[in-house]
Amino acid sequence: MASTLPLRALTLRQLQCFSVLVEEGQFGRAARRLSITQPALSNAIKQMEKLLGAELLTRSTHRLALTPVGAEVLARTDYLVNTFEVALRDIESTVQRGRAFVRIGVIPSASARVAAAVAAFVGGGAPHGIEFAWRDAPSNVLLAEVRSGQLDLAVAAITEPPGGLACVDLFRDPLVLVVRRDHPLAAAGGTDWEAIGGERLVLFESGSMPALGDPARAQFAQGSEPYRVGYSETLYALVRGGLALGLMPRLYTSSLRDDELVVLPLTRPDVERRIVLVYLPGPMRNVASQALIAHLRQALLP
Repeated sequence: MASTLPLRALTLRQLQCFSVLVEEGQFGRAARRLSITQPALSNAIKQMEKLLGAELLTRSTHRLALTPVGAEVLARTDYLVNTFEVALRDIESTVQRGRAFVRIGVIPSASARVAAAVAAFVGGGAPHGIEFAWRDAPSNVLLAEVRSGQLDLAVAAITEPPGGLACVDLFRDPLVLVVRRDHPLAAAGGTDWEAIGGERLVLFESGSMPALGDPARAQFAQGSEPYRVGYSETLYALVRGGLALGLMPRLYTSSLRDDELVVLPLTRPDVERRIVLVYLPGPMRNVASQALIAHLRQALLP
């Protein structure tokens, strides 16, 4: 136990200095942001390294770099700093407005389901006076922000278990094919990977699609390299123009209302992504977050 005592002398201000310095990458900018002098910032980092008994940063004339120990410390520092700042905002919200604050992350394709579930929560006996903040972003961003304490919970898509987080499976979201209504495949009402082997595809360039679509496409596709786009509007436009067939998770098509396009099940093999509810294990910040998680665990199941 005695070996941990020096760490008890670490201050929140020192942790904030370290976090901001790494984010800014330069002492001058970090000091201005923290409203302190550069010597004061340098001294805070030196004191932190002395208390930890390890070098956190390597310094040169033009750049700062994290040491391996520094990288590990940073992840925990960011969590502590973010959690403290969020807790202060929670307290302010409760004192000034009498409301609890819950921060929700959601992938855009699941936003309709999550919003409907939250609306039912609000109208069905939720703790009085809840205020929500919404964050829509790719799954990797949401997972990182839950880990760092910036979000209370998130609904995300994963292909493998997210380390360090409590994870509740909600449902599976299969890949589907979007084609023009006059395409020969549309009349069949469904298709498989082998049947689209000679077709040009268009798919999302980020998110879970590279991990899901590329292995199956590589196994069966003999055609051209697919187009890769960032937004569903672009994907639909390429399909509508007859330039490609759209490969995407089914959730994205739930709001598709286009008489020119048809959504087809895609089988052999069935390729799915896992839609999960994630949050940090252990005590939550407030009762409202706990109640919402309990509600979503049930409301978002198939």
